[in-house]
Amino acid sequence: MLLPAFALTLLLSALLLFAVQPLVAKLLLPLLGGAPMVWNTCMVFFQALLLGGYGYAHWLTGRGTLRKQALIHLGLIAAGLFFLPLALAKDVHPDDHSPLLWLLVTLFGLVGAPFLVLSASAPLLQNWFSRSGHKDSKDPYFLYAASNAGSFLALLGYPLVAEPLLQLSQQTFAWSMGYGLLVACFGMVAMMIWRNKAALPETPKEKAAATPKPAWSHRGIWILLALVPSSLMLGLTTYLTTDIASVPLLWTLPLALYLLTFILVFAKIGDRVTPLAARAMPIAAVTVIFLLLGEIKHPAGILVPLHLLIFFIITLAIHGKLASLRPDPAHLTEYYLCLSIGGVLGGLLNTLVAPQIFTSVVEYPLAIALACVVAPPPEGKLPEQNFSKQLLWPAIITVVTALLAKFLPGLSKQSHQLAMFLIFGLPLLGAFLISRRPLVFGLALCGILRGGTFYTALHGHIIHAERNFFGALRVTLDPEGQIHRFYHGTTVHGIQYVDPDLQDVALSYYHREGPVGAFMQFYDQRKTVKRVAVIGLGAGALATYAKPDEEWTFYEIDAAVLRIASDTNYFTYLQRCQAKKVNQRIGDGRLLLRQEPDHHFDLIVCDAFSSDVPPLHLITKEALQEIRQKLAPGGMILYNISSRLLSFRPVLGNVAQELQMDGYSLNDSVTVEETERTGRYSCHWAVMAPEKETLQPLSGNRYWKPVQPEPSLPMWTDDYYNILGVFDWK
Repeated sequence: MLLPAFALTLLLSALLLFAVQPLVAKLLLPLLGGAPMVWNTCMVFFQALLLGGYGYAHWLTGRGTLRKQALIHLGLIAAGLFFLPLALAKDVHPDDHSPLLWLLVTLFGLVGAPFLVLSASAPLLQNWFSRSGHKDSKDPYFLYAASNAGSFLALLGYPLVAEPLLQLSQQTFAWSMGYGLLVACFGMVAMMIWRNKAALPETPKEKAAATPKPAWSHRGIWILLALVPSSLMLGLTTYLTTDIASVPLLWTLPLALYLLTFILVFAKIGDRVTPLAARAMPIAAVTVIFLLLGEIKHPAGILVPLHLLIFFIITLAIHGKLASLRPDPAHLTEYYLCLSIGGVLGGLLNTLVAPQIFTSVVEYPLAIALACVVAPPPEGKLPEQNFSKQLLWPAIITVVTALLAKFLPGLSKQSHQLAMFLIFGLPLLGAFLISRRPLVFGLALCGILRGGTFYTALHGHIIHAERNFFGALRVTLDPEGQIHRFYHGTTVHGIQYVDPDLQDVALSYYHREGPVGAFMQFYDQRKTVKRVAVIGLGAGALATYAKPDEEWTFYEIDAAVLRIASDTNYFTYLQRCQAKKVNQRIGDGRLLLRQEPDHHFDLIVCDAFSSDVPPLHLITKEALQEIRQKLAPGGMILYNISSRLLSFRPVLGNVAQELQMDGYSLNDSVTVEETERTGRYSCHWAVMAPEKETLQPLSGNRYWKPVQPEPSLPMWTDDYYNILGVFDWK
């Protein structure tokens, strides 16, 4: 029973270790406006604790007998019970000036102690098994596959099973019960170790001294090969959560595939799958770089799985090389410690370094280029070539890309697709032809990324760019010099004409011919409207609808957004606002709105977005209850529920029915030609009111459709929301 006991304990510890990560991140996400950076910060925190756990495991395995080690670790695991169940204080509030530091401190207080002792389980159990005298103990690395299987099960089980079926409070209770079961499993393992007479008598130091010690160069290679996939995983996660939604499903899929590659390379089929991945890697790298440079995001039902597949191929190739370099089991804990160091460094590069040195999310394609450099060498012997001559090809490809990007759009009136192929496809084809030389291939990809920055026909010239915890922001001037656009990630959050005579014209999602304009016509007929609250600022386009006798209050979580919207070099909506008083408050809109007097506002507009998705904590039953409490008699709530991939209308329908509110929505679909001609964007808005008579005039309007409940969709609450139920793949 020794092997099943070790395998079961490993699997359960890994399952708990990785199930708690999306659980805790989901608990904290609403407090920080649904920012995609929340998950990456959580990942770095957990990677750092994993490093601490591996360091503790490495230290413990060099101290005393197996019996002593088992008793020490059993005591620490049991001590973790005092920190359960996991729960946030009800009065907790984030630090608006330093959200990153606040998040790290809160994470440590919430889950730091149990996670730290859990993270040591995998290396400790494998080391103990290697000294158990069992017939399979000479190569215990196969147990790493069992550990990753538990992790893989947790990461898929959370978004597919736990999140759809259990409330957050039930999830934390289930996790606590699982932790108690793990304590029992470790007690069983400790008892087996205590009774095991076949255990090897020598100490770990004596065994390690009898085997060759890994060189520092080997340790450096282990760290580098662990760093690159870690950075690539977080880069892909940022890309997916910025353009779709910051939700557990899109957090866990890259991490699950990341762990699946470890399962494969440490299993018996590892030697067969790694060469296949290495051969497919150049094609995968060229493909994803083309998708990123061309900003190709549709249809998402094909492109999201394609990004995940490419990530899987590249990571499998690198982890295969890492597995082939594993040392003798006597140095197992040191090997895992180096892997953990590499994982933490990769996470720190993406979370702390990249936002400081890059103004866009360029770390994702850069990690792909670096992966091509450290990938397993191609099969077959390459002819010798002068190194300086090898560097000539990346330089030529960089210059060619820059020239094509700079001059081809001005000389050609061809379609965007053809331009993308000529400007990026041809240089990438040239890079692929030299892909058998990893360093040259990686440098060529970097050159194409650099040369591609000269292409401005798609969005225009970047006149301002910055990046912070809440995302990457930029302001562009279109090639004709007529329009400023405000981007969060790759999503437009507002546009305005440069011409001062046209700057009072509302554009994009706020166009007077769109849902907002139609609602405001109805809204202006009311004589009692005086106070308006707007959650989410963007470029400030809604301010064009303000009247001289009104008071408007804007709530914005990101101070950088307010600074950009207030800079008249970019946008003048706030400056030209006609309201008698305009208030601007920094912080999460829902939290700030709680501080306002009840029955204070005649209109509350929920226009907050994290790239393409409104924060999910603003459309739950409790959120709508709180917002309704702030409405004056006859007041209304206007929701921007536009999204490329998610349909929030049934969510609002269920909440409206539960709270006995009336609601209507208008989905405005606009062609590309009309957008280019008028500046009007496709969008979807909904209006809700506590009193049915308030929205009675909309009942006969054929454009405004009643917000209907969806019985098959569970009610969204602060304790439960399931993103799978509202995906609308197109």
